[in-house]
Amino acid sequence: MQIKPRQNLLDIWHALARHSFQQEQWDWGEWGGKSSVADAERLLCLLYPATEIPEFRLDDPDTTQQDVEQALKKAGGRLDLPANLVKAASEFMRTHTGEDKWPTFAGGYYFGCADPNEELTEDQRRLGVVDSFSMSITLCLATLGFLKVYETRTRRLDIREAIAELRAATSHRLTAAMVSLLRSFTVNAFDADSPQGRNLGELLGQGKLSQRQVLGMFQSRFRALRAAIVESVSLGIDVQEGLKDENQLFECGWAWSLVRDAPEVEIDEPVGPQPDGVAAPVPYLYFTVVALDGIEDLFSERTLTLGLLSAEQQRLAEALRLRWELTQRYWSGVARFDSDRWPLEDIPWRTTGQELESEYFSLSVAAILVHDLMRRRATDEDLARTVSVMERLAERGRITSRMTRDDPMVHRLHNVGVRLPLPGGERLGPPMTWSLTDFSAQLLKRTIQLCTLSRNLDSHDRLLGLAEEVFDHLWCRRIGEGEGTGLWDDVHGAYPGAEIPERRVPVSWTITERVGAGVVPTHPL
Repeated sequence: MQIKPRQNLLDIWHALARHSFQQEQWDWGEWGGKSSVADAERLLCLLYPATEIPEFRLDDPDTTQQDVEQALKKAGGRLDLPANLVKAASEFMRTHTGEDKWPTFAGGYYFGCADPNEELTEDQRRLGVVDSFSMSITLCLATLGFLKVYETRTRRLDIREAIAELRAATSHRLTAAMVSLLRSFTVNAFDADSPQGRNLGELLGQGKLSQRQVLGMFQSRFRALRAAIVESVSLGIDVQEGLKDENQLFECGWAWSLVRDAPEVEIDEPVGPQPDGVAAPVPYLYFTVVALDGIEDLFSERTLTLGLLSAEQQRLAEALRLRWELTQRYWSGVARFDSDRWPLEDIPWRTTGQELESEYFSLSVAAILVHDLMRRRATDEDLARTVSVMERLAERGRITSRMTRDDPMVHRLHNVGVRLPLPGGERLGPPMTWSLTDFSAQLLKRTIQLCTLSRNLDSHDRLLGLAEEVFDHLWCRRIGEGEGTGLWDDVHGAYPGAEIPERRVPVSWTITERVGAGVVPTHPL
């Protein structure tokens, strides 16, 4: 199916308004307030397109277009709609702020328990998670930009007071989210002979190189990057002493939450006490990709043009940008370690620390590579090879190929998904997990990002065709009836022959937000 971004986004907005507004007022419903991640994703389904696409603007009632107003009629008329969004965002900020006035970033019901016979404790549910830190950056920037325009368009004193209060709360949350991302970054050094070192050696060596050869190449390829990380210790990166030893291998990126014993970040703004970290200092591919997405928004043209960051936030943003660049350079180098055959091309990717393998991890590495390709304006050869990886992932994920009888891929990628262990969380209760079920939505997003990057006609056409096939697959997975009609996710819609258990929650805001965010860049294509 051809992607028609305007009509597709209007359909999503119509379904969202039907689901989340009652009598023109935002209604969080039963599951609202139980996960800061889900609540942020839900608000972004509206605010992200509204602040990224001029034709979808909601901050200036005089410019609201007729089809947009019609799609959101349950949310109020063009004059009331922006005021209703201010109220909804204000409720979000109040709900997800603790008694100590520090914004909270609880994973809530998005956290899972490794033992189905046990329940997580409330302390575990309240733990912050990198998804929330990153999503809050995107949400806060969208909200601040929205308020900057809307406050010049309304004369209602009550709304102007609400805008001033919301702006302060939003800026406060933005600072806290940036600080939290800084404290979740980690560099993990380990011996080449350790289990993790041998796993990395096998991954990079592809069965052709010995551990000694891999270590020699690693030392040569990453010498400059290692030095850059070591020299950056003065900028707040907690570097292990072992990283200075070239005989040690290392990985860098984001853990799942605040890292255990992470030092506090010194800031001039009064943001409240910084919580203690619990996460093991181990980088995760998934959380690293999520963090990179949020950090990139700090340097978007819109953020810079509107001047959305304070002086202190600009300092924090530069520290995050350093980590953003170091991480991209590392994982891009790992993905393309052997020029004859990239480790990324050996699907599925095997993680070194958790010792898991999945097509989802291949997609995560590809996502980081896409970030790097966009940053350094990739060669046609690198781009063409990355396109081939995307096509293979779509086929292996049963998106562009048919499902076989009792196909395990549906279960592994789309239904139950990949379950990540969250080491460190067991200090507060039973072992914790995080489930990844958004493989298709992530594939759509990365394919479209590559498509906007490509200047090669053949690669562009292949990517556009792949994006349309993935979008067709996702469009089949919209909920067909009941609560959440027109939103996501009904896996059975794409795989009618699969055994799909009943949904625990009516709507997946993760997939709904990812689909909307994936479609936004196609608007000018």
